[in-house]
Amino acid sequence: MDPPWGGSTMKAASATTNRPGLAGILAMGFWAAAAAGLIYYLFSVYNPALVERYGERYLSGLYITVKFVAVSFVIGAALSVPVAFGRLSTNRIARGTASGFVNFFRGTPFIAQIFLIYYGLGSFRAEFETVGLWWFFRDPWYCAVLAMVLNTAAYQAEILRGAIQGVARGQWEGARSLGIPPVIAFFKVILPQAMMVALRPYANELILMVKSSAIIAIVTVFDLFGVTRRAYSQTYDFQTYVWAAVIYLLIVETIRNLTVLAERRLTRHLVR
Repeated sequence: MDPPWGGSTMKAASATTNRPGLAGILAMGFWAAAAAGLIYYLFSVYNPALVERYGERYLSGLYITVKFVAVSFVIGAALSVPVAFGRLSTNRIARGTASGFVNFFRGTPFIAQIFLIYYGLGSFRAEFETVGLWWFFRDPWYCAVLAMVLNTAAYQAEILRGAIQGVARGQWEGARSLGIPPVIAFFKVILPQAMMVALRPYANELILMVKSSAIIAIVTVFDLFGVTRRAYSQTYDFQTYVWAAVIYLLIVETIRNLTVLAERRLTRHLVR
């Protein structure tokens, strides 16, 4: 006998929903054809001499890209915490300052931000030499990291704020009824739930950072894209860009799949 709430009907509906429709089949066919075409192109134009000459440089550029994104993401995450709390604050000054920071760095292009920091602040050489900070602002790596940290901190602050506000108010009330201090309630009850909500947005931000990192090549940081530009300028071989695109795609897919695995593990206790 079927349960009164129609369990068999729900299972049938779920099975029907999981079947790909015509649009899904066409999309899968398109991407399969695109992947096959890309593989055929790479095999047809494969140049062992090119790989031997630039393969090690590509690995070096890949290391710079991964290091740049990892350092910027971690520091930006730390900076986003006080900004998020500022956005949640009832103090007008704190909330206004945090909102101004977030709106500026989310509302302007990253390329403009890195230009403002590298070229704009670089015009104050005498002042920075006076206070002993010119060593920082004359280095394109440090300027690129600073620009990315400020940019991602603004986005991560909004992710964290939204995740905290997304936790049901009853969780706070339940912790208070048990006599749990607010600080402990936040770190032991609210924050773990907020992090599960924020996992996907954080992964999306990390993916956007990987793709945005290519911009730092314009300030002479030889990351993956910077190495690719140099390789193309010396060979005029378009496959140098194709290989770079493949590497970026592999990085993004790795992050996406790790996020899916983490999400499944963190939510395995929930009823699906």
